[in-house]
Amino acid sequence: MSQDAAAGGAAKPAEESAPDDENKQQDETAGEQPRQEAWAARRDLIAHGPDIVSTLVARDQFGQTGGYHYGDQHFHFGGRAEARPTLSGPVPQSEIDELAGVFRGCGSFDEALKRLRDDRWVILSGGRETGRRSAALMLLHRLGTGPIRSLDPPASFTTLADQVDTSAGYVVCDLAVSRNRPLREAQLLALRERLRRSRARLVITVEPSAGLGDIASVRWEPPSAEDLLHAHVAPVTGESAWAGLSGLTAVKEFLTRHHRPEEIKQFALRLVAHHRGEIDEAELAAWGETAVATQVSRWLTEEKPELHDKAFLVSLAVFDKAPYAVTAELADGLFVRLHALQEPGLRPSIPVFGSSREDRLRLAHADGYVTTEVTEWGPLEGRFCARFRDERTAPLLLEEVWNLHPSARPALGEWVRKLADDRRPLVRTRAASAAALLATADLSSAMAHLIEPWADGRKPHAWLTAANALTMAQLLRVPTVSRILHDWCVGDVESRRWTAIRAYGLLGPVHHEETLAALVDAMHRPPPTAETDTGSADDEVPEEARQLADALELLLLAVREPVLAALAELLTTDRLVRPHALLAFLQACKQTKGDESDQPPVLDWYARAAAAEDPTAARHLAAFWDALLTDRTHNRKALGVLRGWVRGADEDPESESALASLLGALVTSPANRRRVGHLLDTVRDSRGARSPAAVRLSERLSLD
Repeated sequence: MSQDAAAGGAAKPAEESAPDDENKQQDETAGEQPRQEAWAARRDLIAHGPDIVSTLVARDQFGQTGGYHYGDQHFHFGGRAEARPTLSGPVPQSEIDELAGVFRGCGSFDEALKRLRDDRWVILSGGRETGRRSAALMLLHRLGTGPIRSLDPPASFTTLADQVDTSAGYVVCDLAVSRNRPLREAQLLALRERLRRSRARLVITVEPSAGLGDIASVRWEPPSAEDLLHAHVAPVTGESAWAGLSGLTAVKEFLTRHHRPEEIKQFALRLVAHHRGEIDEAELAAWGETAVATQVSRWLTEEKPELHDKAFLVSLAVFDKAPYAVTAELADGLFVRLHALQEPGLRPSIPVFGSSREDRLRLAHADGYVTTEVTEWGPLEGRFCARFRDERTAPLLLEEVWNLHPSARPALGEWVRKLADDRRPLVRTRAASAAALLATADLSSAMAHLIEPWADGRKPHAWLTAANALTMAQLLRVPTVSRILHDWCVGDVESRRWTAIRAYGLLGPVHHEETLAALVDAMHRPPPTAETDTGSADDEVPEEARQLADALELLLLAVREPVLAALAELLTTDRLVRPHALLAFLQACKQTKGDESDQPPVLDWYARAAAAEDPTAARHLAAFWDALLTDRTHNRKALGVLRGWVRGADEDPESESALASLLGALVTSPANRRRVGHLLDTVRDSRGARSPAAVRLSERLSLD
């Protein structure tokens, strides 16, 4: 028994057993997800990467135990206490007049107006910040109800009838209606009777998720943004000027995105200022991003939406343009963590059947659409996905949570780390993209909370997540990431070298010269052990050598000619680079396109290069194949790849033609002529018959 084994079998103090058990569990967990091939990991990154409640009961709790009384004590002497009347007040006439000058009707407004005229009351159901209060005021104004009074939502709906006691127009905004506080038909009949006696009218606004049951309501859909903008601008500038202003690029871009009526009003003021020459078009265009930032700040700082919905908004920022079900599912995990920070000691309550999908998307200013999802088993059609209407929302939301609300960092960081352990490639990739976006906001904190723990972990898939995060951070031009990658690539920490090498492989198409130089530097650093040979089998290839080969493979397949030329030169001049280059080329030859043709990309590459006016790339590819066939380490596997190509050529004339050209370039030496001849003689199909493509190739090369 070795010393290490003996040490491992020795009894350990009790206080040391817990870390060992934890490490053992981590090792077992790591074994659940096998090491993913570099090319497959790259496909996942491309396929899944981004384009980028409080449950406290609001009432006192009472209890009596053992002679002690808990909660507030209320004593009433004499007669029964009168219920506090609902507060109300007149809406200023100036507000009504200003609103009447810019308000524009629509189909839902006309429907609500008819019901209010016939029934004297109407329920207007609409999302927050959609102008539903303005619509309610204008409904009453259009019917000439006289003074308009605003009522506070009553604690009990039955008391509302006592408040509409004069001939006026009444509006109740944001009436709380739920399964615990439903509206009854009898209550509404009594209310209508009181309205008729008082010659009054009433408009009630509720959330779209209000539990109205069979009670009739009108769904409020505001006019288009262009109509609202026109209503604010044209009366000031005139119709002739509006035609030119509406054609401005800044205006067109503004109208393509979702905005609250208040934001449209503010933009209209700036558009008028631009018309007067007070601001230029660049300042006008910049206001759009300011509006998005203002909306994000409102979401996070105001009492509404509740914490459960705030968690959904953050989750959507991470999973923008991803399946809605995944976004909502994982948002609950973030909610639990945020709730633990906000209300420690109180178990959170997740509303399993709470807000509808449409309500949540309306809150997030997001659109739902059906598309095809890319999975490891192939495309899945009919997946319902969600995306913010303004692509700037996701990065701004994550940046504000991370930088302006640092109390949320522990919960958000823990949640993103949990995403990196998910078995779904989409979720793991989005964890990496979230870390990259957070790195743009605060690199040092993102490194400390997310990227470094992944890179220093024991799980290879965590290293891959760190590599993906650094790759995207570099593409987002986060300063110093390039230096971090180079230092890690040539450093002494194995997991960080792995991470940097994989990141360089992914960055190759964008920075291939810098990437290749860093990888060559890593190949020249002293090996971690005395063993430097890459071995004769995959299991005997050191992990670091395989990662370097993986990175070179990604470079070869993604960049092609420039990397091929550089490696072809190093193949004959640098003995430390040669084994990694050969292994990378062999791995590249094993890949397929992944489409219906399943044609090897390297074989197709050779066919195109051989037919080109400059055959340099074809010569380099043939030189690599010659080196593989003459290398004792890779000879057997290289012949196995050729054997597979020959079998594939039985049903693919284009592959057979490319093979004929490639094999013709290889059989110029006697040794290779014998190898290729023996290969073609021994390629058999499932019935033991000689491959038809092998027979034809032997005849074309005169090997029979």
